[in-house]
Amino acid sequence: MKQYIMEPGADAIRLVDAEVPKLGPKDVKVQLKAASLNYRDFLMRQYAKEAIVPFSDGAGVVVEVGAEVQDFQVGDRVLGLFFPNWIDGEITREIHGVARGGGSVDGMLSEFVLGHEQSFVAVPEHLDFAEAATLPCAGLTAWHALFEHARPAKKGDTILIQGTGGVSIFALQLAVAFGLKTIVLSSSDEKLARVKEMGATHTINYRDTPDWDQEVWELTGKRGVDLVVEVGGAGTFERSMKSVKYHGVISLIGVLTGTAAEVNPFMIVGKSLQVFGIYVGSKAMQHRFHAALEEHSLTPVVDSVFEFEDADSAYVHQKSGKHFGNVVVRGMDA
Repeated sequence: MKQYIMEPGADAIRLVDAEVPKLGPKDVKVQLKAASLNYRDFLMRQYAKEAIVPFSDGAGVVVEVGAEVQDFQVGDRVLGLFFPNWIDGEITREIHGVARGGGSVDGMLSEFVLGHEQSFVAVPEHLDFAEAATLPCAGLTAWHALFEHARPAKKGDTILIQGTGGVSIFALQLAVAFGLKTIVLSSSDEKLARVKEMGATHTINYRDTPDWDQEVWELTGKRGVDLVVEVGGAGTFERSMKSVKYHGVISLIGVLTGTAAEVNPFMIVGKSLQVFGIYVGSKAMQHRFHAALEEHSLTPVVDSVFEFEDADSAYVHQKSGKHFGNVVVRGMDA
């Protein structure tokens, strides 16, 4: 079979021939139809210590099942879980150590993917493969950030969303569907116009308004937002703390602006903030997320689709920052 390999220090991922692993009694063999790219994949490419198949996210068709498989049959449409072993409950060190496309665990950018049946879930019926491939990381992360922690967002809340990448656009779609008010940040007026069309309540161009936390404060009647979907990291965290209300919530997800910065934690104490670290989610969360997608007929936003043979160009496109939503690579025979 054909699969991509990400090697330490390499300038590009490499397409190679590989043997198909032997199918275990509880394993399923999935023919990849689409895989999606996340910012995490850039980090893995930068810090990879050994050769590994990249991309945490993908969807396809079951083409073979082990003798003891009960959940799936040949022909089923499935997607792979980001954390194959996180079924429910809290994340643990052991769960954290087994994530697709990172560390020592192969990802999804392969002609065929094998794994234990528990590490896959059914694709929502109303979605195609490209759309489904965006759900395991970007989609579930947004769902977790809004609804799965101890202080979930509720109808009428105002949330601040940073940017228009995969997680952020999912957060906007979910917020609109669940009756939340939104303030969306971007450096592009064109992208801000698009989120307005999607139902965003307010938008701020952070290049034109570098002190965007002050604008958020004014837009909320000097109260602050109820929740921040924080994808920026160290470079935006202080302004997020200023933007959120007293006893508000920050769902801390990303490190788009880096990790090295001095952050004064006093506002967390002084404003009684709750900060939740969001690292994708469990299989149980994935099921609840899919139910919400089906109930509200939500369709992921796919920015662009690259051919399997041109997968490395997907990195280039996403790195450019021109994308809106999710970047997808088609399966070899899709």
